[in-house]
Amino acid sequence: MRSIRRGTKEMDIVLSRYAAARLESLSSEMLDLYEAFLEENDQDLYQWVSGQVAPPERFRELNDDIIRYGAAAK
Repeated sequence: MRSIRRGTKEMDIVLSRYAAARLESLSSEMLDLYEAFLEENDQDLYQWVSGQVAPPERFRELNDDIIRYGAAAK
């Protein structure tokens, strides 16, 4: 639910696609990291997933996964 109701339409789209494609297959560690990722500000998240700004190191692998499965999914 938190992937869908973000506050910005762009992040609603990206994160809802990612959640639909990947949440069931994520490890518990990656789910915890995703939970922390969702706590971040939408403006920061958008810059990270759009490649405008590099994410913090701890989110780099997850951000790449979101780009692969969330932002690119149609």
